[in-house]
Amino acid sequence: MNKKILRLAIPNIITNITIPLLGMIDMAIVGHLSRAHIGGITIGTTIFNLLYWNFGFLRMGTSGLTAQAYGARQSREAVNILVRALTIAIGLAILLIVFQVPIAYGLLHFIGGEKDTQNLALIYFSIRIWAAPANLSLYAIKGWFIGMQNSRTPMWIAIFINIVNILFSLWFVFVLHYDMAGVAWGTVIAQYAGLLLALFFLRFHYHPILRSHWQFGKSMQWNAMKQFFLLNGDIFLRTLCLSIVFTFITAASAHINDDILAINALLLQFFTLFSYIMDGFAYAGEALVGRYIGAQNRIALLKTIRGLFRWGIILSAFFMFLYAFFGTFILSLFTNDTLLISAAGDYLWCIVVMPVTAFAAFLWDGIYVGATASKAMRNAMFVASVVFFAIYYAAQFLMKHGMIPSAVMTQNICLWIAFLVYLSLRALMQWLLAEKNVYPKAVS
Repeated sequence: MNKKILRLAIPNIITNITIPLLGMIDMAIVGHLSRAHIGGITIGTTIFNLLYWNFGFLRMGTSGLTAQAYGARQSREAVNILVRALTIAIGLAILLIVFQVPIAYGLLHFIGGEKDTQNLALIYFSIRIWAAPANLSLYAIKGWFIGMQNSRTPMWIAIFINIVNILFSLWFVFVLHYDMAGVAWGTVIAQYAGLLLALFFLRFHYHPILRSHWQFGKSMQWNAMKQFFLLNGDIFLRTLCLSIVFTFITAASAHINDDILAINALLLQFFTLFSYIMDGFAYAGEALVGRYIGAQNRIALLKTIRGLFRWGIILSAFFMFLYAFFGTFILSLFTNDTLLISAAGDYLWCIVVMPVTAFAAFLWDGIYVGATASKAMRNAMFVASVVFFAIYYAAQFLMKHGMIPSAVMTQNICLWIAFLVYLSLRALMQWLLAEKNVYPKAVS
């Protein structure tokens, strides 16, 4: 079982690490132009991260359903799921393009920034938005590959997209002097090149079942589409809560002061690094749990869950050790501001305990996606999010009335405690709900 988990997890980890490279590459290129360009690309990538993160259900919902069809040896249904996912992806992309003007100006007004910076961000957005059909289609195809127990192909696609993005962005900016537009066009071309490669791999690996079972009309039957929308609607609401919590952490940090905003931005990099690793195992969980539920193999399902948690405990212990003894060194890789590093060091204990509070939430998410238990996953997220805000605002109330010190450090510690409880409660809720929502789905 460990070999099966690692065979799926390791390529997914590599894929996860390459995903943020798109934004980093764009940042590295415009960083040589001006400060306004840096601000413009930051705002532009923030807008797309916000948009696309909430469409993550296209990947998650597709992988769980496909894995169950794979386990049940239902090739026709697996192809139907791909058709539905691609249809919804393209439909959503068209809506994004049609409503790009109000989306752009609304989010730019919300984010703010100087006029020159916003103008550059608008240039970037107005070009990159045309990659939406490719981007969202890739979400659906990636989820389908994972459900089909194939995590290597998405890895090669992600690497290819980044190589194309680097080459074209450099050419457009430094050879053709297209400025910010060149960076955006490099990303657009990379996304469509990645989509073409994904379609090639679909044909190369799965041509027989696609040729036999690709029937658009039957794939779009109402009952099947209704199930697909309900599943993805729950995942969307769950992801929306996740977005709200992380956006609030940034807003609350800025409300305290700019130093805390910078400190928490650095500390969240530790969480991001850990999440890349754990998401790889969560994706493996999606594929294997869905497969064994589809095959009605309860023994293999239980072995998979136990194996995932063994790896989760091992990796949590490793990251706790890494952050405890090398946390200051890792901070120095992100910034050379010694005062900022020293100030962030006061909160490193929050980062040291973070892995043990977070790993189970990642793994249970993967298990629930594989089991298509989206309603229970959504409900667990609702409860954890409410508790997060309740803890934070209760602390604010106590500080306001002098019941606990209202120092800056105390305010930020309360924010981090709320976040750590939020992560732990998500895992606890899903563990409690698994007996009813996960295990009975594999009855044999």
